[in-house]
Amino acid sequence: RDAALNKRKTLSAEIGKLMKSGDQAAAEEIKAQVSAANAQAAEAEATLAEVEGECNALFARLPNLLDQRVPDGDSEENNELVTLWGEEYIKKGEDMKWHDELAATLGGYAPEAAVKVSGSRFSVLRGPLARLERALSAFMLDTHTLEHGYEEHSVPYLVSRQVLEGTGQLPKFEDDLFKTNHDISGMDSFLIPTAEVPLTSLYRDDILQESNLPIKLVGHTPCFRAESDSGGRDTRGLLRQHQFHKVELVCISSKENSNEVHEKMTEHAETILRKLKLPYRKVRLCSGDIGFSARHCYDLEVWMPGQDQFREIASISNCGDFQARRMGLRYRPAEKDDAEKDEQKGGGKNKKKKKGGKKTVHCHTLNGSGVAVGRALVAVLENYQNPDGSVTVPEVLVPYMNGVTVLNPVTDEEKLAMLK
Repeated sequence: RDAALNKRKTLSAEIGKLMKSGDQAAAEEIKAQVSAANAQAAEAEATLAEVEGECNALFARLPNLLDQRVPDGDSEENNELVTLWGEEYIKKGEDMKWHDELAATLGGYAPEAAVKVSGSRFSVLRGPLARLERALSAFMLDTHTLEHGYEEHSVPYLVSRQVLEGTGQLPKFEDDLFKTNHDISGMDSFLIPTAEVPLTSLYRDDILQESNLPIKLVGHTPCFRAESDSGGRDTRGLLRQHQFHKVELVCISSKENSNEVHEKMTEHAETILRKLKLPYRKVRLCSGDIGFSARHCYDLEVWMPGQDQFREIASISNCGDFQARRMGLRYRPAEKDDAEKDEQKGGGKNKKKKKGGKKTVHCHTLNGSGVAVGRALVAVLENYQNPDGSVTVPEVLVPYMNGVTVLNPVTDEEKLAMLK
């Protein structure tokens, strides 16, 4: 391509000279050569565009490079246990019920109604269960905004293909998303799988100042996941739903501070579980279990006595600059003062400042559940169940439940009245 363009440039200059000298025949011959060079350049341009498109498609499907701390492994069995908290709260026994049994006893779970409206793997909560779910969401948002310093956001639930490409869900995981027929700037659109997508993308193509980092965002949204490859696993009750609520944490950080921010975010998610007195363990995900966009990830797994096992309730990931590169998110490093420069260089004369400021670098993005509301509801039901079928309301949620301390089972007559 470049050779053809250079040839065209050289020949075009010759045409003017020949026309000035009156050599029309020679000029026409050169014009023909220029036309041939144009055709050759256009063909090369088309081939280059095709090759670049193929390369970009391949690169878009490559996962993030992993942090050195990520253990090798093929599955969740190889994840590394970091912390176990709340052993004194762990309940076990054959009399421990599953959450769906308890929810039905409380008269707040209507799976048949959900099937009537939306099909399988959707849920309808009502009365005390709907209120408990709302209480959990409000409690999490208040904790993260008032105690942890996040700014609350209400974001769209519909995003474009380009936005999902930026955060890494597309193109590889399109089968797990719900596509809509709505057009966004000429692109197709999807329901969000997590608030991470719109929250992180609020800063797409931006250049931030290091002095403003980290940026800490929180949002409560429904999440929509087709999960076409689930194969019917873990679909009982409120587990693995197509639609569920989650409080999501997002941080945008400098590359130097992202590891520290990651640890803090994880502590913030842990705080929710500790305030609820829900026993959990923290694990570092291995190479075979970590997500596509993450370079380092912790999972928090809450104890479910009815199921007699730990279940994931939060996943907190440091994506490094992986997402920022895809979405064009950068920051300009702060200028160091003279004393700091001298200290780093071991003394000596200072160099003159370059005009125009420092060169921009890609941000590091981090995201995590703070936590999954549906899973928290499941955990509260199973961990706070009583032998008579009632469920004690966790102490921190009582103010959000208007003082209610116990959810009591309803009679068959009351259940029938609810259906009328």
